[in-house]
Amino acid sequence: MNQLHAILPEIETPLLKAIRNEILSEGPMPVSRYMGLCLGHPRHGYYVTRDPLGAEGDFTTAPEISQMFGELLGLWAVAMWQQMGAPSAFRLVELGPGRGTLMADALRAARLLPAFISAAQVHMVETSPVLRKAQRRALKNCGVEVSWHDRMEDLPDGPAIVLANEFFDALPVDQYVHTADGWHEKRVGLDADGMLVFGLDAAPSPLAAAFSAHLPPPAEGAVLERMDAGPARALSSRLVAQGGAALIIDYGHGGGYGDTLQALHNHSFVSPLANPGMVDLTAHVDFALLARIGAATGLSPYGLLGQGEFLIRLGLGQRTQALMKGKSEAEQMAIAAAATRLAGTEREHMGKLFKVLALVHPSLGAPPAFDSSERIPA
Repeated sequence: MNQLHAILPEIETPLLKAIRNEILSEGPMPVSRYMGLCLGHPRHGYYVTRDPLGAEGDFTTAPEISQMFGELLGLWAVAMWQQMGAPSAFRLVELGPGRGTLMADALRAARLLPAFISAAQVHMVETSPVLRKAQRRALKNCGVEVSWHDRMEDLPDGPAIVLANEFFDALPVDQYVHTADGWHEKRVGLDADGMLVFGLDAAPSPLAAAFSAHLPPPAEGAVLERMDAGPARALSSRLVAQGGAALIIDYGHGGGYGDTLQALHNHSFVSPLANPGMVDLTAHVDFALLARIGAATGLSPYGLLGQGEFLIRLGLGQRTQALMKGKSEAEQMAIAAAATRLAGTEREHMGKLFKVLALVHPSLGAPPAFDSSERIPA
């Protein structure tokens, strides 16, 4: 394995010991394996051992910034349910639901239409025991039956509306680097001192050549990422067979080359190889891949919209003004600042970096907030 660079971990974490032992036993591991262990190891994984959200965590998501985000997604779900013919029973699903804030806000807004609440059966797909406890607290008095599942495949049958905010960015990715003799898989190994190190497989990878067939010819040194496509295929297959729609919001791109693997700790970027199990690892979502999977399965993909444009179409401006009524000047400024952070276009805002993709059953037409012209061709 050709080494790229080594990182000295700040501390000897329990997960680092387990990773080192696996590498010594089985050889350098794919980036996806390393990422999966860091996030989901049953004893030492990042999401298994902590609540990563908020000022005391490592990052903040849109639902934690303002109640308006979840409320507007709740109204989107109501409009989507009506477009589905208002079925008397359906599954309202959230993938990777954080603290449950988004769902709690969405259900509160959706109470404007009692028939929606009566028909909804809420299902949360969450593997973290710490976050499940937070979700139970948030939804304790939501007035709707709530169930939890480890996997999407465990969801009960029936039409579904699926919300996925910052879910796909946490899925493990494989990485490949283009050299003079083709694509080589990037792996995590050990250097002579036992430190974690990125390196390249000596033999070219035929898989990467297939993954990049739809892209322009790569330059030497180009990095190709391939996220775990299993959840997207499971989601698409379910919606095609049983009806419904999915709304996917995440930071990402429309396809291409680039190394987007990143690690966050205390709201700052750190090395992905430092302190495994104690920092958040993510990669930018390949929305083009999600759209291709949806279209190949039989769904109609719509997008990509920037998060800001999407929220504005749903009525963010009007909701901001309504929340400001009767508030103090300081409270009004805080509400306006939250709306700007959600929808603004500056680098520190989420309005352009975060993208929105809708996958809908082909019988339903364009989903709420999307135009028919925004359907992504297969």
